[in-house]
Amino acid sequence: MNELDAGRKVVAITIDDGPHPRYTPAVLALLEKHGIRATFFLIGENGAEHPGLVREIAGRGHHIANHSWSHPNLRSLAEAKVREELGQTSELLAGITGKAPTWFRAPGGDWSATTLRVCAELGMRSMGWSVDPRDWAEPGTDVIARRLMKELRPGAIVLTHDGGGDRSQTVSALTGFLPALIDSGYRFTAPPG
Repeated sequence: MNELDAGRKVVAITIDDGPHPRYTPAVLALLEKHGIRATFFLIGENGAEHPGLVREIAGRGHHIANHSWSHPNLRSLAEAKVREELGQTSELLAGITGKAPTWFRAPGGDWSATTLRVCAELGMRSMGWSVDPRDWAEPGTDVIARRLMKELRPGAIVLTHDGGGDRSQTVSALTGFLPALIDSGYRFTAPPG
């Protein structure tokens, strides 16, 4: 899935690479302020290091999704290693939240037939995105915000990051972007769990 129903003025916010002790709480506060539910694609290593944040994300009603254990390029891994990356992360997240993740996103969007097969065998569906502000590259708050607004359209799945580096620019961009969407009549949804 890369997009929602384009006939409705809805958007899904997805957040990758966390949880992070500084940026995840900032993103959670913004989402709470505006009454938005999002999908957090968590890296297993980060979740193991910050299980309290995983519980907090789930406790606030957001979807918890699998983003691999160590964020490798899955295309270059043997099937057994792909299964380990996805399986270990799903086990950890289920152990922390009591619910196994039903969505998976390949790091960098680097999908392969093996990854898709393992994902399905582990009971997950794949999710891509349709709006990518490339916030991971830290291009500046204004650039991120401009890209978000330029690419946005009804049914979009928006990719942002709360981990993997300094995400202060992302948090700043979301601070203006989320109310602008609300003012434009957008509603927010999370793809069904």
